[in-house]
Amino acid sequence: MTRRTLLFAITGRQLRDQWREILGKLEPNHQDRRWFHANMKPREVATTDRGSYLRHHIELPLETDFYQPALLLVPKGLKRGERRPTVIAWASTSPDWQKPEEWWGKWLAEQGYIVLTSWAHIRNYRDKTSFQNGVSEKVYERFGRWAGLSRMVWDVRQQARFLASHPNVDNKRMGFIGSSLSAKTALYVAAFAPEIQAVTSIDPHVPLWDGGTNYEAPWYLDADRKFNDIRTPEQTVRSLLKGHDHDELLTLAAPKPVLIIGGNDKQHSDTKTTIPLIEKAAQTYRQHKAEDHLRFHLLNTGHTPVHPQIDPLWQAFFNRFLRGARQPV
Repeated sequence: MTRRTLLFAITGRQLRDQWREILGKLEPNHQDRRWFHANMKPREVATTDRGSYLRHHIELPLETDFYQPALLLVPKGLKRGERRPTVIAWASTSPDWQKPEEWWGKWLAEQGYIVLTSWAHIRNYRDKTSFQNGVSEKVYERFGRWAGLSRMVWDVRQQARFLASHPNVDNKRMGFIGSSLSAKTALYVAAFAPEIQAVTSIDPHVPLWDGGTNYEAPWYLDADRKFNDIRTPEQTVRSLLKGHDHDELLTLAAPKPVLIIGGNDKQHSDTKTTIPLIEKAAQTYRQHKAEDHLRFHLLNTGHTPVHPQIDPLWQAFFNRFLRGARQPV
């Protein structure tokens, strides 16, 4: 290991430690583990034949007393041991966990991918809590300080672990795609979920601080709540976030392939303020000699998960980085 490589590795560890402090935790500690299953055995609800693939409605045990609905889409005719690339696809704020089948899953399954559609815990958590009625408090009661976005990453990792047990899943070719709420999740998945090899984020609004989004909300980063374990004068997450932005998440993700599609919506989507952050992270990708693994497209498509300009981008991206098809992205 060269001196430059060693310095780069140390800097990455320091950055990861800083974000661990910001988020409270990146994964369950030893005491927390008692709330999670070693074996992610789902409940099977129903199976439907969709022509080219089977649609399995299942419920996944994300905690010992909490099951989350999901759809598992499996191409028909696969032989046991025939490994396929896989994509986890999450819904945004308004539709439910089934909608990603229509947005992305149907196309992926018809192309031979295995797909799991789901949604974030802030949409549907224990005791019917959500971002509308105290979901973050419910997490704190059981696990202590654990930011919503970090908990989402852990659930993606649990879903990846479930998928890896499937006889037709290639766990070395696993992706994640999300829009809006789950596009925010995607940025954190890119940085903190090693099980995921390629990430697509559709209109996340990358910058933390330009006023066009709500990362400070209780169910995301809970930036303005005081926590006893934060030893700063203000004792808030906002005080820890000072000087940080999401270019650091992309830096931690490098050289993982990441596609970000901004909708250029004036209200709350990605704008030109994203570009300097992408350029900062691109420096790290260049150090890895993986310049083409970080992609940002700023479109005039608005805040939407699907569009004739959006769809060819994520389709070519996954085909290239999960299937090995050399297509421009």
